[in-house]
Amino acid sequence: MLVRLLYASRAAQPLTHEAIDSILAQSRAHNPPLGITGILCYGGNLFMQVLEGGREAVNKLYSDIVRDDRHQDVVLLHYEEISERRFAGWTMGQVNLGKINPSIVLKYSEKPTLDPYAVPGRVSMALLEELIATASIIGRTGP
Repeated sequence: MLVRLLYASRAAQPLTHEAIDSILAQSRAHNPPLGITGILCYGGNLFMQVLEGGREAVNKLYSDIVRDDRHQDVVLLHYEEISERRFAGWTMGQVNLGKINPSIVLKYSEKPTLDPYAVPGRVSMALLEELIATASIIGRTGP
């Protein structure tokens, strides 16, 4: 059974390009054998990530993230059983929230800066789907 999980967290330490590269490299190395795909959004000290895959694998990975000392204030925003993946093309795509058009964010938020803690999870999912449609997601595709 496939599931989709969306969570938000805050970085425990200031985010650097090296830290983001390390997280993405780790995801791209470990997720394909587990059948997990998704995207990682980051900006400021904020993470928002979608994980898709088998229920057991996604739940275990989320549990590991909750215990990861690089994250704090981890909040589950959305979880659903799915019949097909929306983010199948990315072993772990990435979105730098600081580089997306503020008008896209404003469409889904009271302010032109994203705060996934202040909106329903389905709103954050809608934003991510728009980012796919506008080709705002970058990163390697496939395993």
